[in-house]
Amino acid sequence: MNHLEDELHDQLSRRTFLGKTSAGLGAIALASLLNPTKLVAGSEENRPPGKPHFSPKVKRVIYLFQSGAPSQLDLFDYKPKLETMWGQELPESVRKGQRLTGMTAGQSKFPLAASKFKFAKHGNSQMWVSELLPYTSRITDDLCFIRSMNTEAINHDPAVTFFQTGSQQAGRPSFGSWASYGLGSDNQNLPAFVVLLSKGRNGDQPLYAKLWSNGFLPSVHQGVVFRSGPDPVYYLNNPPGIDKPSRRRMLDYLGKLHQEQFKQVLDPEINNRMAQYEMAYRMQASVPETLDISKEPDYIFDMYGPDSRQPGTFAANCLLARKLIEKDVKFVQLYHQGWDQHGNLPNDIKIQTKSVDQPSAALIMDLKQRGLLDDTLVIWGGEFGRTNYSQGKLSKENYGRDHHPRCFTVWMAGAGVKKAMVYGETDEFGYNVLKDPVHVHDFQATILHLMGVDHEKLVFKHQGRRYRLTDVHGKVVKPVLA
Repeated sequence: MNHLEDELHDQLSRRTFLGKTSAGLGAIALASLLNPTKLVAGSEENRPPGKPHFSPKVKRVIYLFQSGAPSQLDLFDYKPKLETMWGQELPESVRKGQRLTGMTAGQSKFPLAASKFKFAKHGNSQMWVSELLPYTSRITDDLCFIRSMNTEAINHDPAVTFFQTGSQQAGRPSFGSWASYGLGSDNQNLPAFVVLLSKGRNGDQPLYAKLWSNGFLPSVHQGVVFRSGPDPVYYLNNPPGIDKPSRRRMLDYLGKLHQEQFKQVLDPEINNRMAQYEMAYRMQASVPETLDISKEPDYIFDMYGPDSRQPGTFAANCLLARKLIEKDVKFVQLYHQGWDQHGNLPNDIKIQTKSVDQPSAALIMDLKQRGLLDDTLVIWGGEFGRTNYSQGKLSKENYGRDHHPRCFTVWMAGAGVKKAMVYGETDEFGYNVLKDPVHVHDFQATILHLMGVDHEKLVFKHQGRRYRLTDVHGKVVKPVLA
């Protein structure tokens, strides 16, 4: 180790270190006098809380994110007014000159399009749900609908980024990363934040790693993508010629090298990197066991639907999400693409709902029968809603809907939220929020609250500013809390 120490000292000599500081020895001395912990990695300024601020109602979250924006008017928000005014122009008194996307800003007319699909009331709660969702209709008494969601973002990428990170600009930590940073992990053999991806159809809006990135948080809190196939996590398996004992010895020696480097530069990312290597080593045993669904009984596959036997589908990922939270993974994020239906909506949404309706409902029922719904929260929804007018040509058989950030619907089920509840109300045209608006930051603050976290106290100092998931906004939506 003497040779190693000499090499490290050469790389970062005392003179080089002082020369790279902004104010030299005087600034270091002053900083140490004012607050000695600032010179130590993991100081109190950015030390992960590791425990909730108050008693949580939710231990785990499964977020079924429907990327591309489902049409609330064809699924959840029944508007008979649109049937009586089918094909008529959207009144300017309703639209109020609000912002449009570049795809419909050039339209000279905005013909109102009622949903082609029938709605009916379901459950003891008598909630309106579309015929497109027969399985979801059976669990309405377990659901809490928020029909008054709204956002500023009008295009997909900034809107999805906003929901997942609290900012329309890339670079902020994701929701799951904040949860991992603030609450830590309950299973040291699996990541606290796992991401599962599925695709409804080709050519839909792309998803990027920034959506599950740790941003400026320590890298150990980034989301880990589990994929279908023989290598569910890239580079997890040993390369040819390397066995488990060899990898263990390699990690032990690498750990010594990293500790020597850490002594010299005090960079916490060195320890974070080593923690990731160790996690990967432990995951070699835990991941194959967790992702093995071969022992699931037939009635479970029947519950989730035939797609659940096909790895990589939304149904299979819902089943994996249940298995992951059984292993105490704190935040499981499913992204399902295919909802961007600007044209040919009646046909495309029928295909899309068929792939997600049964497994979404099955997940709720499966968690419930195992007693896991008592401390798990399931969220279902997209980045914004869809317009009440048709994009392009309107006919009785076909229409499309543009992006609509003014109002849309999400639902939640499980720990901490009221059952059989509808919160918020839109106007009779389904264009504006009429009652109890819920902004994206309000929604984020509410989820954190259910996890025992005060969204105003979960902060991280970066480049001189204290950041949080909800930025400088957000209020807990207390009426939906059980």
